[in-house]
Amino acid sequence: MGRDYNREMLSFIESSPSCFHAVENLRRRLLEKGFEELKEGGEWKVSGGGDYFVSRNDSALVAFRLPQGQAGGFHMAASHSDSPTFKVKEQPETGTDKHYVRLNTERYGGMILSTWLDRPLSVAGRVAVRKDGGIVSRLVNLDRDLLVIPNLAIHMNREMNKGVEYNPQVDLLPLYAEYPVCAGQAGKEGEDRSREEGMEGMLLREIAKSLGVDEKDILGQDLFLYVRDRGRILGRDGEFVLSPRLDDLQCVFASMEAFLDVRPREYIALCAVFDNEEVGSGTRQGADSTFLEDVIVRVCESMGRLCDMRRMLADSFLISADNAHAVHPNHPDMADPTNRPYLNGGIVIKYHGSQKYTTDALSGARMKDWCIRAGVPFQTYANRSDIPGGSTLGNISAAHVSVPSVDIGLAQLAMHSAVETAGSRDTEAMVRVLGTFFAE
Repeated sequence: MGRDYNREMLSFIESSPSCFHAVENLRRRLLEKGFEELKEGGEWKVSGGGDYFVSRNDSALVAFRLPQGQAGGFHMAASHSDSPTFKVKEQPETGTDKHYVRLNTERYGGMILSTWLDRPLSVAGRVAVRKDGGIVSRLVNLDRDLLVIPNLAIHMNREMNKGVEYNPQVDLLPLYAEYPVCAGQAGKEGEDRSREEGMEGMLLREIAKSLGVDEKDILGQDLFLYVRDRGRILGRDGEFVLSPRLDDLQCVFASMEAFLDVRPREYIALCAVFDNEEVGSGTRQGADSTFLEDVIVRVCESMGRLCDMRRMLADSFLISADNAHAVHPNHPDMADPTNRPYLNGGIVIKYHGSQKYTTDALSGARMKDWCIRAGVPFQTYANRSDIPGGSTLGNISAAHVSVPSVDIGLAQLAMHSAVETAGSRDTEAMVRVLGTFFAE
């Protein structure tokens, strides 16, 4: 029996409630496979046949495998670690009538807001902790049902089912706790709760306790809400996958598994996972940074081939892997009349006349050829001409590393919902075609 890629993917997603956890899980997987971790601030010594990786900001990672002989160029695949969510603000506790405590949050990315209401939520991310005269990063996951964003009852808004415009500062703050009890009031099982703990710092105290550190030593935070719903396989014959963060952890998982499954013969195989795609990629760990370019320069420099780098890039290729919109079963009219991807239809090759996607005739043809050789079906996507689409990693990365590139993804429904739907046969299709690509 072959590998159950979907079960492995859902396990990866469940253990990756934030971009920091996703990259740490990739880091551990690479170390288990014998990869050497490089540091941006350290010296790099790479050699033929070696396996290496480097991370940035704990939320982006580039791994590469060198062929035994002299490499012709780079075969690269890029995906992203972040997903739309709510970011927890500094000093987040805010009260209501001295009875409820909510967390003050803000939107991160273009989420479907209504899908986050009335679901069990929690908090994950990282904190910066003072230790031994320095600052260290610690992962945080308050791994329990902790928060909820409650809907307003329909009795208080009889027009709700005609559509609601949510105010993120009013309607979407999650309920966290009861207000600290008044002096002299008994707690559970008669416990004396007369000490007023105060609302401020409640979340920080909980995080400090979970990490076993002094709350005064926590000097910074990057914390996000995440949906507690577990991913699952559904459909009459198990043909669908339902999970949070499929965009884009499905492509992250498939890219890394393909990358680890094969040894490159002629090209340097490179797997890049960027952060902050959902907010424009304009950070030092995003696709619009020098991260990929820096890695390529240092690899060539360490191999003594810096003078050959431009020639190597001319013989390179980038696959940008970020999920695509499937034809919606209830709204088929929202799809382009002729480019209509479906769940379980295989790799989606994405086109855009104004180059929001980098695919052109030649790069699309090469992608189709890899699909044919891998025995994987492919389909095409284009926006309706009267509906603007989003952007992705390909054209942003190409502005820094100018190589032929193609934008692809796997078809999914409800993109940017708190929970999304994809095809259960498509994950393996992505692993197979990227394996063919990386093995060259």
